[in-house]
Amino acid sequence: MEQGQIYKIHSDFYYIDTGSETAECKAREVLKKRKEKILVGDMVKFNNGYIEEVLPRKNYIARPSVSNIDRIIIVSALKEPELDFHQLNRYIALAKYYKIPAILCFNKDDLDVNAEDIKKIFSIYEPLGFKIVVTSATRKHGIKAFRELLENKTSVLCGNSGVGKSSLINAINPDLKLKTKAVSEKLQRGTHTTRHCEIIKLDKTSRIVDTPGFSNVKFDFILPADVDLLFDEMIPYREFCKYADCLHINEDGCAVLDNIDKIDETRYESYLEFIKEAKEYKERIKYEGKKTEDTKKIVHNREMTKISEKKRQTSRRRSKQDIYKDIEYHDEDE
Repeated sequence: MEQGQIYKIHSDFYYIDTGSETAECKAREVLKKRKEKILVGDMVKFNNGYIEEVLPRKNYIARPSVSNIDRIIIVSALKEPELDFHQLNRYIALAKYYKIPAILCFNKDDLDVNAEDIKKIFSIYEPLGFKIVVTSATRKHGIKAFRELLENKTSVLCGNSGVGKSSLINAINPDLKLKTKAVSEKLQRGTHTTRHCEIIKLDKTSRIVDTPGFSNVKFDFILPADVDLLFDEMIPYREFCKYADCLHINEDGCAVLDNIDKIDETRYESYLEFIKEAKEYKERIKYEGKKTEDTKKIVHNREMTKISEKKRQTSRRRSKQDIYKDIEYHDEDE
């Protein structure tokens, strides 16, 4: 049985890199019955054109769906489209949630960028410990520093459409010739040039995951009390709040609000947005059953696919009917 990493998924086909060759495979039906999702980046075992097993992941991101990565590189445009601090904070919080180190890349500094905007970026995010690189894919400015951040790593590029992710990859390795498209002047946003996640080899040791642009990251999957853990600047104060369930909005004795002047305004605004989404999630799960039947079971130390209760009932019912039919048939013969 061979082993390798999924580097691309198209329809029902999985493309696997073994290190020496590539293979095209489909997933075994048993994996589908277990509802075991296979992601780009997964290490798998395969045989005769079929994936037999998905090996344990060290990490993953749900959106975009990718696993086993070393860092997330969040790409933003300084202009065209205009820099959106709230959207940037969403990506940063997403990386924090999945416990994956993030690097901030600000592209298109060849445009008429206000120097004060650059200072604001560094004043907000450098104290939080983020590595920051400023680039221009067209003029090749900052590309060397950007490439050094990718060495010996598997990195995910994420960011809105039109910020220049594909252009940055082309600047590092022109032979790749990834498709790029200009930003709409009317809408001030790009169109999707990357259609799916794909691991791209930059050299022998560096890999990058090119992802479709996306802007629908919402924190509608966590509880409100956990949102402040996504903001490093709030963590030193939260334990001194008067109430353990303090949401740092308007509560009495809130240590975060007492130190609100030390938190950037756009960061706190993003926090309030995430709290609103988390409250909607909390309200929703009050009325939704979350229990699902396990799709696996262990028999004699072996993992086997479990037949659902509904299918098992149907199977037993059909067996009884067949027995009664057989009895009636023999009675008629007599």
